[in-house]
Formats: sequence, C-alpha cells, structure tokens
Amino acid sequence: MIVGILKEIKTEENRVCMTPAGVEVMIHNGHTVLVEKNAGAGSGFADEAYVNAGAKTIGTPREIFDTADMVMHVKEPLPPEYDLIREGQIVFTYLHLAADETQTRALIKSKSVSIAYETIQKADGSLPLLTPMSEVAGRMAIQQGAKYLWVSTPPRWPAVWGPRSSCWT
Repeated sequence: MIVGILKEIKTEENRVCMTPAGVEVMIHNGHTVLVEKNAGAGSGFADEAYVNAGAKTIGTPREIFDTADMVMHVKEPLPPEYDLIREGQIVFTYLHLAADETQTRALIKSKSVSIAYETIQKADGSLPLLTPMSEVAGRMAIQQGAKYLWVSTPPRWPAVWGPRSSCWT
C-alpha cells in the first residue's frame, strides 16, 4: 500500500501523524510511504529523518492525494482538500464528523473510505487512539486555564502573604 503523510494545514496545528520511527515500521511491513515536504517540521522532524527511515518526500499535497492509497493527517481534512480526495482512497485521521456537517457531506461525496482515529476500538471496548489524546487534552486544560487567567486578570497579592515584593511592581 502507498501511504501518504500530509502536512497539517489547520491553523496552529503543528503535529504530524507519523514519526520517522513509524515510517520505518511501515516500510518494514512492505508499504511505500510518501511524506509531504516539511510535514514533520512543526514536531521537530526534518525531511531528512523521514528519508533516512525509507520515505520519499513529496512537494505538494495534490501529488500525495493523486498517488497514495491511504492519506493520513492528525486533524480532519479541510475544504481545500475535499476535491483532492479520490473515490476508494482511505482517509485516516481524527474526523469529528458529528460536529462538521460540511466535512461529512464532502467525504460522502468523495466516496472515500474515511476512518476516524476516534472510532478505532479494541476488543475490550477501549479506544487506543482517543485515550492518549484525551489524556493530553486533560493535562493541557489546566495549563491553558492558568495561562488565560493570568492574561485576563492582573495578579492579586493575598493580604495574608504580607506586603508585595518589588517584582510585582
């Protein structure tokens, strides 16, 4: 199978759906892996690392969509990609279809085989691809909340701590 690793185009999404180590596993199992140029840059993986793992780098998403049997993202396809998806092509990514009627209709129209990471289920009922994302989101929620509290309100110095130090002025 020819697997295409696409660069994320969603705003502020810097992850990549497969690391160079994952490429090595795919190659070892007889697959061809195409990686869009700079797909891993936001996650700290240079194109050279993917090439060293056995992948071929490709310049444009269109070339990957035109060639790959399966295309992979981290996040859902976006409108500029809808017309690139071919009939029978496997689209493997987080889809969140319940929240996006436009995307759902585009995938139906494409006649692709769309598999959402969040629906992959083991025999015991666990969700191996969703669980790690939920754990990360849970941990990040605290950090994000603290960041926005700090930005939106000036720091308060509780009276029980005594007078403010000069670092707060």
